Amino acid sequence: MAKDRPVYMGPRLRRLRRELGLTQADMAADLDISASYVALLERNQRPLTADMLLRLARTYRLDMAEVAGDGGAEQTARLQAVLRDPMFADIDLPALATGDVAVNYPGITEALLRLYTSYREEHLALADRGADAAPAEDAADPVAESRRFLAARRNCFPLLDDLGERLAAEAEAEGGLSGWLRARHNLRVRHLPSDVMAGSMRRLDRHRDAVLLDETLDGASAQFQLALQIAYLEMRKGFDALLKEGQFSGASGQRLARRALASYGAAAILMPYSAFAKAVEAKAYDVEALGRQFGASFEQTAHRLTTLQKPGQERVPFFFLRVDPAGNVSKRLDGAGFPFARHGGSCPLWSVHRVFERPREVVTQWLELPDGQRFFSIARTVTAGGGGWGAAKVERAIALCCAAEHAHRLVYTRDAAPAEPTPIGVTCRLCHRANCMARSAPPIGREMLPDDYRRTRAPFGFEG
Repeated sequence: MAKDRPVYMGPRLRRLRRELGLTQADMAADLDISASYVALLERNQRPLTADMLLRLARTYRLDMAEVAGDGGAEQTARLQAVLRDPMFADIDLPALATGDVAVNYPGITEALLRLYTSYREEHLALADRGADAAPAEDAADPVAESRRFLAARRNCFPLLDDLGERLAAEAEAEGGLSGWLRARHNLRVRHLPSDVMAGSMRRLDRHRDAVLLDETLDGASAQFQLALQIAYLEMRKGFDALLKEGQFSGASGQRLARRALASYGAAAILMPYSAFAKAVEAKAYDVEALGRQFGASFEQTAHRLTTLQKPGQERVPFFFLRVDPAGNVSKRLDGAGFPFARHGGSCPLWSVHRVFERPREVVTQWLELPDGQRFFSIARTVTAGGGGWGAAKVERAIALCCAAEHAHRLVYTRDAAPAEPTPIGVTCRLCHRANCMARSAPPIGREMLPDDYRRTRAPFGFEG
């Protein structure tokens, strides 16, 4: 007979007991052991055997996985990711010691993780105040607050990923999202003409127990709207818990962040984390192929690629940008911590501004920032709206960008040697490339030369 394998999980046992509202004596009586033995288990002075795990699960009707957990693997991975920040580079932090802290002191670990997240938010807020906007202006900017909320968390929310996987499995068992809505909420799905929808793409009609969709939506958009409605129905508590950790000066910023979380939840249902993370490696991050596999649009798939940083299951980190033909940035998602994440999109040398000349074609480009950092970018146009003659539509361009060190994992770099990178800047006011002909404004801190006797090809000449 196989010998029980001992494990030490005192803090987890203590937390479970407290969640059940039990004293050590109560738990001891339930498990038919002594209260002193419970105390020893909680202090990791005795191992928790497989027999004791089974006894816990049976006594309190718990799932075995819930009792055993992952051995602190997720907390360890999250803590290790935080400790890789350059701020800690001069501190000796052995992986074994990190694992011990995460497993034996989960409360302290969670406190450190929350503190680091708050630090990231404040760091990004400071970066925003150092940009073109005045401090008072930016502090009250709901768009900046929402983007900061997402960026501080690297656009990764494992709680929503886990909920999404569960809901996706339930929907598959019911034959799809429509079947799930009918079975779980007694809601029918109806497709109605645009004039009846009166400007709405989706509407929850409680009086008729129906989810109404505009019939001009394409397949991917219709499915996304259904997933979005399910996210709002099933993930409310998750949204509330996540938003409590954010810092918002008003309702608008919080509502924009909530909308972003709902879109994240919808993507987690349509493209469940584990299946999608496996598929991206199999298809070498081919956005179009992944979209077809999961029934999602190019933009939805590119958006989902920025979220794959779940601790222990990380994939290539991406930065996502969406711009219109005028260069206005309408969406910015940072899953990689890139330096131009706060002010990107303004450099005209980046191909994302030129793909409107080549609609629906994926354009690749190697990029280099003034400090020498190199990245790889893919860009393509996408269309929103349309669906009928005369229906309004909007053309936008989106770009996915990753650090050069990850580019070899992408299908777009296969069978081709890296091209000479295009020198781009964060923004003209922060870029010190003196000879750039595309410059629209002089950089901060450089004195301009008079052009009484000499006019350079670049728009501005500088001293030094």
